[in-house]
Amino acid sequence: MSLSISTTSIPGDLREKLAAIAEAGFDGIELHEPDFTGYHGSAAELADRVTDLGLRINLLKPFNDLEGWTGKDRVRAFDRLERKFDLMQVLGTDLMLVGASSLEADRETTLADLTEAAERAAKHGVRLGYLALPWAGDVQTDEVALKLVEEINSPSLGLALNSYFSLADGTKPAQLRHIPGDRVFHVQLSDAPRTQGNIRGLKRHFGLLPGQGALNLAGFVKVLARSGYAGSWSVARVNEHSPRPGGRTLAQDGFRALVNLLDDVSRSDPDLTFDIPTLPSRVYTSGFEFIEFTADETSGKVLTDLLSALCFRMERQHVSKPVQLWRQGAINIVVNISKEGFAHSAFLSHGPSVCDMGLRVKDAEQTVERATLLGTPRFSQPVGSGELDIPAIRGVGGNVVHFIDEKSDLHRVWDIEFEPVAKTSATQPAGLRRIDHVAQTMRYEEMQSWLLYYISTFEMAKTPIVDVADPSGVVHSQAIESPEGEVRLNLNGAEGRRTFAASFLEDRFGAGVQHIAMLSDDIFETSELLAQNGFPRLEISPNYYDDLQAQFGLDDETTGRLRDDNILYDRHGTSEYFQIYSQPIFNGFFFEIVERRGGYAGYGARNASARLAAQMKHQRPAGMPRI
Repeated sequence: MSLSISTTSIPGDLREKLAAIAEAGFDGIELHEPDFTGYHGSAAELADRVTDLGLRINLLKPFNDLEGWTGKDRVRAFDRLERKFDLMQVLGTDLMLVGASSLEADRETTLADLTEAAERAAKHGVRLGYLALPWAGDVQTDEVALKLVEEINSPSLGLALNSYFSLADGTKPAQLRHIPGDRVFHVQLSDAPRTQGNIRGLKRHFGLLPGQGALNLAGFVKVLARSGYAGSWSVARVNEHSPRPGGRTLAQDGFRALVNLLDDVSRSDPDLTFDIPTLPSRVYTSGFEFIEFTADETSGKVLTDLLSALCFRMERQHVSKPVQLWRQGAINIVVNISKEGFAHSAFLSHGPSVCDMGLRVKDAEQTVERATLLGTPRFSQPVGSGELDIPAIRGVGGNVVHFIDEKSDLHRVWDIEFEPVAKTSATQPAGLRRIDHVAQTMRYEEMQSWLLYYISTFEMAKTPIVDVADPSGVVHSQAIESPEGEVRLNLNGAEGRRTFAASFLEDRFGAGVQHIAMLSDDIFETSELLAQNGFPRLEISPNYYDDLQAQFGLDDETTGRLRDDNILYDRHGTSEYFQIYSQPIFNGFFFEIVERRGGYAGYGARNASARLAAQMKHQRPAGMPRI
């Protein structure tokens, strides 16, 4: 078995592509012939380079429009085929992808042409993988292609399958159980969103890495593996309209996606084994243990003033560093103004920002092991006297994610590394119980990469992408959640230059946490306590409340109360959602307070435009230098 990826999935010239593919962990490639024709070197030199990188060419592709010609055109088509056989032998590959012809021909002609192609391939000691194409003249489905292959019955002609073409029209993986494994020569894995469109037109737009879409790829792999398929599993080409974060990143994402998929299949069916790294189970995370900010004295004061206005209290001080613990309910906010270590480096790179978050897990070391085997860098830095060495990995935008478990002293970090602070006055909490969700903003081209990072490492499910209208553009938002909602993350992909999200990225030079939402059991009581404490809340346009009342049929008293407190509202059936926002600090970061009633599971997407319009009033004007 081989793990491979199409060279056309990776941007750059062929030398760069091969280096990125090898570094990511693949052992094979699908060589896209246009990559070779643009390569400045001979086929023999390329074969040597591939071998030196520890790779092999599993497939040469594509050969199109072989069958259906007559006369001189048919002779020319088979002459092209012979030249490709010669090239394959120099490259050292024995398999070529033949796409079903776009020409319309009767079945006997197609059968005769494919029979001759198989006979010629046998003379050269090579094989042909025949791929049905939804836009072909006649052979548009796996079923039609299989009947041709079985009738010809040659060891040199078999099927090539692409999961996108096989499943995107609604076909269930179980419907492929009749395909004998020995008739399948090559399998390409490509995902897609759940959509009702015609897949002929959608392929250019919706070829995604496994796990990024909604196709049942695990079922697809399981059916083929059970049938006896023993060839390579390959990541098919990524569509040209998808975000492309760079060759190295795409190769790493492809490897992570493929290994994660095969790991899922082997766990659901222990009789199926694949030649992949042995991974610990996907991690269940039971909550946020802490969120850490990096700042200097000036920005730290801005942050702690806002925390005070949110009715947090400073409870503990680090035993040896200028690091404070602010707490309310089960929410731990760490403020780090140290001038050394990772936090200070993050401050120099990104300014005042979230640099670290801690997640509660069952086994911290196991969590790091799975993440690193899937290509995520481990994080470490020197540990001072009396400090704990908490397992960690790099996260979004170079930030750090630490893991806290109860198997050791990790869960006692606040007692071991921090000392209580004498209280001079009592602070009445505002009813904030825990972190509801954390929103991370990134360039749109990075968004799918971070989605894979989370869903392959943690036991989390994704929701469909929602496009949020910003006054200056569009922000793409996707939520991922742990099974019981203990950890919720919103990934926001920014496009354009002047959206509120894009401005945040520009000011902090990279992806990161843009807002933290905290859960209240009574939004109106919390709002009253915040008002008494001087909380600087975001002011929402009065027009929003006129529309809200008409939308949901709210009475005047409820609408007036929402308007007076600048509370946003949403309702799905009998479930309700309430939101209060702080004014932004640090050129785009903000806090949110939410209440969920009746099992509301969303994030108030309908309110995003009103919130963004209000936040844009606080945005640094174009051309104004950063402070």
